[in-house]
Amino acid sequence: MTLQTRILIADDHPLIRKGLRQVIEAETNFEVIGEAADGQQALGLIALHQPQIAILDVSMPELGGFDVARETQQRKLTTAIIFLTMHKDKNLFNKALDLGAKGYVLKDSALDEIVDALNAVAQGRPFVSAPLSGYLVQRMDRIGLLARQVPGLNDLTPTEKRVLKLIASYKTSKEIAEELHIHYRTVDNHRTNISNKLGLQGSHALLKFAVEHQAELA
Repeated sequence: MTLQTRILIADDHPLIRKGLRQVIEAETNFEVIGEAADGQQALGLIALHQPQIAILDVSMPELGGFDVARETQQRKLTTAIIFLTMHKDKNLFNKALDLGAKGYVLKDSALDEIVDALNAVAQGRPFVSAPLSGYLVQRMDRIGLLARQVPGLNDLTPTEKRVLKLIASYKTSKEIAEELHIHYRTVDNHRTNISNKLGLQGSHALLKFAVEHQAELA
């Protein structure tokens, strides 16, 4: 017997939750383990049930979808995130991917696309609503170009890449240390190693690089 993939639905509109649930539960390989009407409730259910996938509305009361995603990362929860939104904004799209989103689905096509999105994410593949596929291509092109321009990026370890993304968010070494649960001096060592690999010199060069290329730091 194939184990079902457990799903959480979080949206402040009951009709949207109901529609998504009906479509998802029509598939035998998915199980909806709960619904949340706001971000705080969603976070609690994710922590309690640890579903494989959470569908999060970007705009919710209490905590927005992005806030919930950040908190799940900080708590080292492994739930994959699919964001649900009515906005076709490129900045929001890139912000979602920066937060590690595995899927990005537009509300006006959610009932048609959500099963495909869940199947893709459950199999370890990303999913983006068709109207936004151009954003993904542009993003990958920028990442590829940056990697060619700065070969040292390919030499960064996963932890160093995460530190670089946090630097781009203007976080201090102490704040980064708290988020990654490491000593702040370890963060300083990571900063030094990153600068050396990227050929950056000067006290503000690393921050400047991180901020300028934040969108490309996948």
